[in-house]
Amino acid sequence: MRLEPGMKAPEWELPTVDGKTLSLADLRGRKVVFYAYPAAMTPGCTTQACDFRDSLASLSAHGYQVVGISPDTPAKLAKFVERDAITFPLVSDEDKSVLKAYDAYGEKKNYGKTVMGVIRSTFIIDEDGIIERALYNVKATGHVAKLRRDLGID
Repeated sequence: MRLEPGMKAPEWELPTVDGKTLSLADLRGRKVVFYAYPAAMTPGCTTQACDFRDSLASLSAHGYQVVGISPDTPAKLAKFVERDAITFPLVSDEDKSVLKAYDAYGEKKNYGKTVMGVIRSTFIIDEDGIIERALYNVKATGHVAKLRRDLGID
């Protein structure tokens, strides 16, 4: 079931690149941009991560914490962080349980074929853990700029 504004965001606790864990509860009191992407170090996912990285100062200034989630292993995510100087947390959801809870994993079209995979999505979660926006099937290129405009962030 797709998430909608006003719904409670599914809780999660997932491994990060440094061997620790991060949970949604850890971020309570902050607004969260929680975005799901298919695979680290692929062209579209790199573009999107770098756009978030380059917009991090303005997002942070408006109280937003960015967190990326993918089914990649923490080791692969660590390489991604190092290679592209990603400056916000990336969490690993290898069993895809959190991606499924957010309805960001399922059937999608890829080059005209129906496949199972991560549905590129972004969720804006308020300070109390409530979904403010749930954006599904977003584009990798231009998404962060559009999100900033929609949130009223310069």
